[in-house]
Amino acid sequence: MASSSTPSPVGSTAQNPKRSLGFIANAKKHKHSFIQFFAMTGILLLSVRSLGQKYRIHDLQEDTSALKEEQESLTNRMNNIKHSLLHEASLEPTGLFASRLCHLFGEES
Repeated sequence: MASSSTPSPVGSTAQNPKRSLGFIANAKKHKHSFIQFFAMTGILLLSVRSLGQKYRIHDLQEDTSALKEEQESLTNRMNNIKHSLLHEASLEPTGLFASRLCHLFGEES
């Protein structure tokens, strides 16, 4: 009696062949649902990609502003050094060093 109450897996598939549909057969049967599922998955993936690009653009804009600030800082430092050198050279009595620096810096003074 115990052996008759537990169904065997082989017997159940033989008794109900509709239940053992494969993936392809199931996809054919529910074609519209599968197409909708794949379309929604594609839209989701595109949305995630777009979101990633949005944050990447934001990071690049932050990097650009930081680089511009650094460029301005370096330009100011160069100008301060240049003016300090020209001032020190102008204190020299012969003026040769000052004229050489003006020539190097491309200034006419």
